[in-house]
Amino acid sequence: MERRRFGRAGPELPVVGLGTWRRLEAAARAGDATSVVTAALDHGVTVFDSSPMYGSAEELLAEALGNRRDRAYVATKIWARSGAEGRRQLERALGWFGGRIDLLQVHNLVAWREHLDTLEAARDAGLVGSIGATHYAASAFDELASVMRSGRIDAIQIPYNPHERDVEDEILPLAAELGLGVLVMRPFGEGSLVRADPGPGALAPLEAFGVTTWAQALLKWCLSDERCHVAIPATSSPSRVAENAAAGDAPWFGTDERGLVARLAGAR
Repeated sequence: MERRRFGRAGPELPVVGLGTWRRLEAAARAGDATSVVTAALDHGVTVFDSSPMYGSAEELLAEALGNRRDRAYVATKIWARSGAEGRRQLERALGWFGGRIDLLQVHNLVAWREHLDTLEAARDAGLVGSIGATHYAASAFDELASVMRSGRIDAIQIPYNPHERDVEDEILPLAAELGLGVLVMRPFGEGSLVRADPGPGALAPLEAFGVTTWAQALLKWCLSDERCHVAIPATSSPSRVAENAAAGDAPWFGTDERGLVARLAGAR
């Protein structure tokens, strides 16, 4: 799988990661959380994104990684209204992930000013590698841009797919200008885009790009924008992990191929 430098000064990371929202808990209920994480590692997926908002996903991820923690780039979050609760979330995450978080993000910009003080202190103490901020709503992108310009974060996490392209207006150009890492959430539109599969015949023009499934077409659509470093689709299926990982290699789509995928997705 191709690797890209995560921002101007970050590590080189594989371009396909694994999100844990809802799906890791679903895998655990089926007795399969460790299998999903193992499939990810076996296929070169080493970026794992989680959050306290995701129920028990952080703890499940830590358990599934076990003694393989050093093979993973763990991105998790602070999601709290108070600084005190944010510090407790940090302490819990450090306990689960071996005393270090590779990327710690302020989830949905909640109380970000207070939390950034905590995250900067943790980074200075060697407990956190990089600091990020996330938001899912275009209505918050002005505030996100302000945080990006503050110079206090190293990365952002934003939604990007053929139906959600607001980040193209300011956020992605600004991230490139500032040299920030970009994690892409919702490459499948929370599943709605995958369910709109146009069928294998419609994908025939994309075969030369290594695309054999609609999910791969959607992943390659966002990753063909080189301002995007890692896409983090979530799944509870080991076979889906392998399918998604296969979309992480060149050749990348050009304008025509991205336009085709957007049309197949019914983008306006």
